[in-house]
Amino acid sequence: MAICTQPHLQQTLDGEMALCGFAEVYVSPERARQRAYQAGQGLGAHFGAGGYRLFRAPGRTELGGNHTDHNHGLGLGAALEADILAAARPTAAPVIRLHSQGYYTDTIALSDLAPREGERCHSASLIRGIAAGYRRRGLRIGGFDAYTVSGVPRGAGVSSSAAFEVLVAGILNGLYNDGRLGPLEIARIAQEAENGYFGKPCGLFDQASCALGGCVAMDFQDPVSPVLRRLPVRLAEWGFRLCVVNTGGSHTDNTEEFAACRLEMEAVARFLGGCTLRDVPRERFEQSLPALRHAVGDRAVLRALHFYEENDRVRRQCAALERGDAAGFLQQVRASGRSSQNLLQNISLPDTPREQGIALALALTERFLEGEGAWRVHGGGFAGTIQAYVPVDRVPAYQAYMEDLFGPSCFYPLSLRDVGVAELSDL
Repeated sequence: MAICTQPHLQQTLDGEMALCGFAEVYVSPERARQRAYQAGQGLGAHFGAGGYRLFRAPGRTELGGNHTDHNHGLGLGAALEADILAAARPTAAPVIRLHSQGYYTDTIALSDLAPREGERCHSASLIRGIAAGYRRRGLRIGGFDAYTVSGVPRGAGVSSSAAFEVLVAGILNGLYNDGRLGPLEIARIAQEAENGYFGKPCGLFDQASCALGGCVAMDFQDPVSPVLRRLPVRLAEWGFRLCVVNTGGSHTDNTEEFAACRLEMEAVARFLGGCTLRDVPRERFEQSLPALRHAVGDRAVLRALHFYEENDRVRRQCAALERGDAAGFLQQVRASGRSSQNLLQNISLPDTPREQGIALALALTERFLEGEGAWRVHGGGFAGTIQAYVPVDRVPAYQAYMEDLFGPSCFYPLSLRDVGVAELSDL
C-alpha cells in the first residue's frame, strides 16, 4: 500500500490509492480524530461492535472549466480539507449496509446490481452502481458495513455527492482490492454510477477532483485517459481566501437544466460533424454561426461559444498559477464568471424568474470587493452557490455581508489540500 508522502503525491495521479496519517491530511488532526471516533461509535451502534478501518474522500472546488468536461474540454479542480469519513469493515454476508450520520441506512444486496428506477436520484443508486462498476471490471466486491460522518457542507457546491461516490468506491478498493486501484479509476467508477444509476449526465471532473487531491489541471479530450497535471496553489501567498456562498435553492430538481447544457453543446457538435465540441475546431464553429442559429437555436450557440472560450481561460489560469501571476489568474476567474452568466446561462432557472440568488450574490460581491479578488458561479449552477476570492483582511466583513443577505449558514471558507481519496492509517 502506498504511503502518502509529498513525493508520492505525483505518483497517485496514476498509482494506487493512498494510505495516509491524520497529520498528512488535516490542518487540525485532533478535530479529525474526533470525527473518526464518531464514525467508529456510529458503526458500533448501528451494526455491532468490532474492528474497522477508516476511509476518507474530500469535497472539491472548481477553479476553472465550468461545464466543459462533459464535452471533453479542460478543467481545473482542487480537493478540499473538508471530507466525508467512513468507518467500515467487511462482512460475510453479500450485502452493503451504509448509514450516513443524520440520515438513514442504505442496504444493497450484491446479488442484484441492475439499475432500479425507484432508486434514481438517491444514494442507494450510487452504491449499487459503484458495486456494479467493480464487478464489470472483474474486480473483487463483497459486503461491508459502514458509518459515515460528513464534514462536506451539503448545498455548498463542493460536490458532496461526488465525495460520497468516491468514498464508497474507495472502501471497496481498500477492503477487497488491497487499494490497488488508482484514484482516476475510482473516479471513473463513481462517474459511471452517477450517469447510469443516479441519472445525472455529468462528466468526470467532480469525481476526479475528489479522488486525485491537490490542484489538478485536467484535459478530457480522451475522457477514458485524461491528461493530468498538478499545479501549485498560491492563494495564501497572494493574500486571498477562497470562499463559497450558498444563496439557497436545491440542486435536486436541476438535473434537466444541467443536462441541457451538455445536450445543446453536443447538438452543435453533431451539426458540425462531431460527437462533442472538442471534436470540432473553433474555426469551423465560427464559420457556421448563421446556419447553427437556425439549426440548434441561439442558446446552444452561446453555450458552445462559452465552451471554446472557457477552455482558453483554463489554459491561461494554469499558466498564471505556474508563474505566480495573481492578477492574471484572478482576471480569468472573473471572465469565467461573466461567461457562465451571459453565455452558458446557468445562474438561474427559467421557470422561477423571481429567484435570482446567484445573480444577486455575484452582483453584490463585485460591489463589495471593488475590483479586488474575483467572483464566479460555482459548480453546475442554476441554484446554490458562488465562489469568491476575498482579500484575507476583508473576509470577516464579507462573511457578515453575505450572511445578512442569505442567512447565518451560507458562508464557507475553503481550505485546499493535497490528498484525495485515501485510507487513514493511524486510528
